[in-house]
Amino acid sequence: MDYKDLRELMVRTQLIPRGIRDKRVLDAMERIPRHLFVDRTTIADAYSDMALPIGEGQTISQPYMVAVMTELLELRGSEKVLEVGTGSGYQSAVLAELARDVYTIERFASLGELAKIRFQDLSFTNIHSRIGDGTLGWLEEAPFDRIIITAGAPEIPEPLIAQLADGGIIVIPVGGLYSQQLLKTRKKGDNLIKEYHTLCVFVPLIGRYGWKRE
Repeated sequence: MDYKDLRELMVRTQLIPRGIRDKRVLDAMERIPRHLFVDRTTIADAYSDMALPIGEGQTISQPYMVAVMTELLELRGSEKVLEVGTGSGYQSAVLAELARDVYTIERFASLGELAKIRFQDLSFTNIHSRIGDGTLGWLEEAPFDRIIITAGAPEIPEPLIAQLADGGIIVIPVGGLYSQQLLKTRKKGDNLIKEYHTLCVFVPLIGRYGWKRE
């Protein structure tokens, strides 16, 4: 079985049965070569139903979690997206298939630089990356139509709310250090309309407006 077959199997057995319905999301998950975003030592599990370590105490999220967070963003193709927590770059690549531009921030230089090489190798021209404190956002490029945070936080960082365009959506895991719930928030003028979704476990969001230390 080759990697294409494994991606098709992943979509068919892990995503569709759990309720992922957006065809664009399913197609993107079937196209992006997840095995190129994992460590060589875990490549045999690249399409397994689990998160995998990528170094620096970080992980590449379970395929289902990538899919459900992406689907909650309601991407149609014209959006400017901010991602906080580049990690391996896999989520960034999925977003880049579905949005106009992706701006992604990673606090670990080793992970951010490796992800940047992967983006170049895969010829992504609409992913823009930087190293820094993602809880501060990317003020020079704001506002963003969508914001996704791929680490658990006690609450939505205030700078990210400020940098979200009116009508935009933020998806973030919120809760404690060891368990969270996905929160989808839509900005309507001065109001934030919140929806809580699946339970999850993410590494902590470290930064000025996140957890202070792991």
